Amino acid sequence: MWKEFREFIARGNVVDLAVGLIMGAAFGAIVNSLVNDIVMPPIGLILGGANFADLFIPLDGKQYASLAAAQEAGAPVIAWGQFLQTIINFLVIAVAVFFLVRAVNKIYKQPAPPPAEPPADVKLLTEIRDLLKKQ
Repeated sequence: MWKEFREFIARGNVVDLAVGLIMGAAFGAIVNSLVNDIVMPPIGLILGGANFADLFIPLDGKQYASLAAAQEAGAPVIAWGQFLQTIINFLVIAVAVFFLVRAVNKIYKQPAPPPAEPPADVKLLTEIRDLLKKQ
């Protein structure tokens, strides 16, 4: 069983998957920083200085200074600002992955192989057909 496990781990697919997961986590941190630190502040400024992380609807009818204060009080809330920010994170990641896959596809794009040569009997029949057309 141990030998089988070592063979499984040593396969290229497992190692590639592990590297992909690690890179994906690092890429996620970069995208989160991009969205939180660069994209969202101008959008908040355009919308009157709103901080999207603090946009929420308290379901208990009380008023809270911030989302953290509402959560600390144990109030049920709909944190729609964080949800919106997560959607923007997803869209930024989707666009980045799209362009990455597109670039990789261009790099590894191989020309189509030439059509296979027809079998000898088909070549012979084609020659006969061409001779008959000439007559």
